[in-house]
Amino acid sequence: MIVVRDEEDQRIFYTPNGIRLWVAGRDGKELRLPDAEWDLLERTLAKGPILSFSWPSAGHAILLFFHPDRTARMWYVNVEAPLRPTELGFDTEERLLDVVVAPDRSGWEWKDQYELEEAVRRGLFTPAQTTEFRAEAERGLRRLLDREPPFDRDWTTWRPDPSWPVPELPPGWDAV
Repeated sequence: MIVVRDEEDQRIFYTPNGIRLWVAGRDGKELRLPDAEWDLLERTLAKGPILSFSWPSAGHAILLFFHPDRTARMWYVNVEAPLRPTELGFDTEERLLDVVVAPDRSGWEWKDQYELEEAVRRGLFTPAQTTEFRAEAERGLRRLLDREPPFDRDWTTWRPDPSWPVPELPPGWDAV
């Protein structure tokens, strides 16, 4: 990701189309809920760029996905652990539950509820945590729908600096 804004109370990142990323997988297929045996699979982001908004103490990020032609595809509330700064950037933990919101914010729907239920069955999260995750998703959704700053402006027309390169992961990114 490219850091667009890194302030005390908010961070904005840009993920251009074409970045390389690594996902958990086995036998060449991505695993949404990795188990004991998995590998890292290299992928390339090809569905369009992403603009991501996060806050230091929030357990969610709000993403704006664009089509490759740069028209807005959807808003997305991603429930995740608050970002933790590291030597290489930021770490977080995916909490599985998400909310997909229409580009004009006229409607929304839950996403990945069944994966979260499966994660509870596997002991990855507790039922109490799922309640917290749902509340966090609702906070993010309210932030977006109520047009709290920075969503009081039209981000669908935002464009990156054309001189920005496609970022590469730094050496050591995969060391635990």
